[in-house]
Parts: sequence; structure tokens; C-alpha cells
Amino acid sequence: MTVPTRGDTEPAGGHPRAPDGPEPPAIPPSPSKAGRPAVAAGIDPALGRLADAILVPPFAGQAAPGWVLAALAGGLGGVTVFGPNIAGPAQLATLTARLRSAAADPLIAIDEEGGDVTRIGHLDGSQYPGNAALGAVDDTDLTRAVYHALGTDLAALGINVNLAPSADVNTAADNPVIGTRSFGSDTELVARHAAAAVTGLQSAGVAACAKHFPGHGSTRTDTHDTVAMVDVPLKLLARRDLPPFAAAIAAGARAVMPGHLRVPELTGDLPASLSAAALTGLLRGDLGFTGVIISDALEMRAVSGPFGLPEAAVRAVAAGTDLLCLGRDTGRLSYLAVRDALVAAVASGRMPGARLEEAAARVAELRTWTAGPAATAGLPARAAGIAGGSGGGSPRINTVGLAAARRAVRVSGRPALPLRRPVLVEVVPPASIAVGPVPWGLAPWMPADSIIPVGTDAAAGDLTAAADRALTAAAGRSLVVVVRDAHRYPAARDLVARLLAARPDAMVVEMGLPVWRPPGGGYLATYGAGRSSGQAAAEVLGLTDAPDAVPRAGAPRVGAGPTAQTDPV
Repeated sequence: MTVPTRGDTEPAGGHPRAPDGPEPPAIPPSPSKAGRPAVAAGIDPALGRLADAILVPPFAGQAAPGWVLAALAGGLGGVTVFGPNIAGPAQLATLTARLRSAAADPLIAIDEEGGDVTRIGHLDGSQYPGNAALGAVDDTDLTRAVYHALGTDLAALGINVNLAPSADVNTAADNPVIGTRSFGSDTELVARHAAAAVTGLQSAGVAACAKHFPGHGSTRTDTHDTVAMVDVPLKLLARRDLPPFAAAIAAGARAVMPGHLRVPELTGDLPASLSAAALTGLLRGDLGFTGVIISDALEMRAVSGPFGLPEAAVRAVAAGTDLLCLGRDTGRLSYLAVRDALVAAVASGRMPGARLEEAAARVAELRTWTAGPAATAGLPARAAGIAGGSGGGSPRINTVGLAAARRAVRVSGRPALPLRRPVLVEVVPPASIAVGPVPWGLAPWMPADSIIPVGTDAAAGDLTAAADRALTAAAGRSLVVVVRDAHRYPAARDLVARLLAARPDAMVVEMGLPVWRPPGGGYLATYGAGRSSGQAAAEVLGLTDAPDAVPRAGAPRVGAGPTAQTDPV
């Protein structure tokens, strides 16, 4: 494929345009980075409806606020649902049914990747393994089945747009934001699984959104905090990062999400999310994408920091974005400010009205597509049997997700099984913004008095004390150490080394990417920290019975799960 260089798509003034197409008007600085434009009081109703049509704002609470219902009735494109909106499956289905009652076929979007990034399972952990686990198995039929099952769950809950899958090729092992969200570090593997994920989701009637174009896997910064840099030649970008997006598009992906990623040869000083060279030139022109371009959260500091939320929204749409996600921590005032900024940009001539019309037309087409297979009748009853997000008691086991998680487990080294009344040391890294505070680990399958948690940010003295406490408690017992992306945290590696020096028979369980592993001992890798991955590891370790077992509070029992592989990690 041919990748346009910055010189192909941007004039000397720095305002990008599509190859062989007209240059969009310059976007001068916004009059205000924070407040609503002065035109709000006299807003043009027609322009207001067009702006509303391309917005999917969030809202607070677990019931639909009046302002959201009124906006939907007035033409708002839809909403984005986040974890705090969800108390459980039946509640979520009731909520989405109420949202649908306010308008015909609104878009109801969610960021549900499975594995580490889950919203419907934010209270208990996801019942589906994430992409890294599916990539480790490398069975596209399995990936398709998992994403179909996930899509079926989402459709039953009233969700019709999933901001997944990640199509990023994770070539930077220390990537702080992608990691297990990627299918892997091999371009061809990621491409075939991205296509399978798209096919699986959309066969359930849920629109897929491949992200984070043109590829977030080689970055070492988190765009929630700052613009990430992909400073590589365009030929390398085309060879390494773009094929998964091309595969997702070929599979019929209804949407693509650009990342807040700066690719100097392509986007100049702008992130791809605000660059016409990336969106109109590369994504639409070279890759031939005709679906909806959905923004990553515009509240992310990578774009809201330098521009402010309303101005970032204007620049995103001017560059080619069709549907704007604002982010979890925004509300009604942010939504109004963005809407008014879009109207003001058109009214003042800063942005062509045709660009807003084009975006609204694409969103309308997506709404029509989602209306086909998505049925709303009886959603709360159908949702009652969905695993995840129970908010109390033991979540139901999802057989498709658990079967996939079992196949992903890898055991190597010299595991000292069966375990004897094990002591569990959980080495806890800080939660990323993308993942959030979702439960993970093996604690649900262990007695509480046998668990010793320690944070990777603990002081050296506290780490030493935790190691001494664990070794004392594990005298005459087995020792299990659970880590998550140990390669990224020196404290985690130091603690594991200290424990193994005294207890070489200890079992290390890695629930992130198995990039680093200690010498000797037993080692188990799950390729993710979702609930299903924890269940699969617990079975191998004999902490619970294998077939469809649920966590329990009693003492662990011996009995290894049958499907773990003993391949080298």
C-alpha cells in the first residue's frame, strides 16, 4: 500500500488535506479553550441537530438523566456507557431500553475488549480472555467464537457499538497502555485475529471499531496523559502497523478509531486523531475505509491539554472524524460546549457545513445498520443470564470464555504441584486509566488469611518486610506469587527474586505479558488478568475443581485443569 507523506497531504502552511482533494479551510485558534462559544444562546437549530447527530456523550449514574433523554429525542446520536453506569446485567439492559425509548435506534457504545479492559465486568472481572490470550492460542475460529459470544452478550444488554478490537501490534514490550490488549507482536497474527474479532462481533449485530489507528503498539507513553509518538519511517508503518487495520476493514468493520498518536512523517506536529493526512488521506484514501471514524476520548490529555475539549472536537471533525466520544469524566456542560463549538465553527466559516453533514450521514447509516439485527424486546430478561458484572456473589461461568482462557494457559519450569495449603503473594501494579480498578488475581479462590498483597510502588523496606512475612507464613506450605507485567516493574522482579532465593519451589503466576520470567521454579502464564483467566489458572494450580467450578471461600482443593499447555513461555 502507498502511504502518503506529510508533503503529499499538507501544504506549507501545515493544514493537512487529502491527496488530490481540496484543502480544508484553516482552523484558527478557538476563542476559548474552556467555555461555551458566545453563539450558544442563538444556536442555529439545523446546525445544532447536525452537531448533536455526531455526539455520543457519557452521563453519570445508573439511570438515564432527563437531559440525555431530551437530547436523544432532539437528535443526539447516542451515548457511551462506562463502568460506573453499570450495576449488573438486568440493570444495564433496563437502562439501555430506557435510552432506546427516547429515540429511534440511538447508538449505545461501550469499551468492552474482554480481558483486562471490561465495563460490563468491572465489578468482578471479564468472563472473556483478552486479545493476548487469544493471540497466544492463535486459533482464529476461537477468536471469532469469543467475539461472537461477547457481541451476543452486548446485544442482549442493548449495546450496539463496541469500541473494540484493538488492532495494535504490540512491538514495545514496555508499552504502558496496550500490552495484553493486543493480539501480539507479529503483524500477520494481529491482522488475522483482528479480522476474526470484527467478524465475530458483527455477526452478533454489534458494530466493531478497530483501534488505535494507525497503531499504538510501538509507543511508550499513554495518550491518556500525553501525545504518544510513533517516530518511524512510513514504509515501516505500512509494513508493521497498518495491515491489521486493512484486515479489519476488509472484514467489514463498521468503524475505526484513530489514536492520539503523532507520526511525524505523516501528521507533522498533530496527533493522527486531528490530522486530515492520517484520516482523510491515509485511512479513507489509501485504505479505502468508508465507514464511521470514531474519536478516542477527547478528554484525554493528549488532545484536551493543548487544545481544550471543544476545540479538539472541532479539529477532529475537520480532519475527518464522524462520531465524537468525549470520555468518561465529562458531563452535560462538556457535551453542550462541544456541540456549540461545532456549530460556531460552521457558522463562522472555520469548518465547511458539508463536513458536518457528511459526518452526520455516516452516523445515520451506522444507526440504520445497528437497527437491523438488534432487538429490544425483553432485553432485561435475556440479560439476566449473562455472566459478569454481578455485583455480588459468585459470577456465572461463561463456557466460551473459560474454554478460551484454559487454552491460553502456559506452564513451564518445574511446578511443584500439587500445592499444599498455599500462601498467595499478590504483587499489585498501579491500575492504568484504560483498565481501571477491576478485580484480578487469584484471591477469589483463596482463603483471605492466606493472601499477602504488596504494591509495586512500596518502599524497599516494605518489600523486604512483605517477603519476610510471606516466607514465614509459607513455612511448611506452598508459596504462589502472582505478578502482572513484571517486566515493567523492578519492584516486582526484585520481590520475586528474593522469594525464589529462599523458596525455589515457589510457583510464579504471570497475569500480564510473560516478557520476563525468573530462572528456575514453576511458571504459569495466563496472558491476561480477566476473571476467566484467573479461573483457568486456579484450576491448573488445584485451587478449584475444573469443570465449571465457581470461586468459594473454603480451603483450596487439589486437581489440575486438563487443558493447560506445558509449552515454553
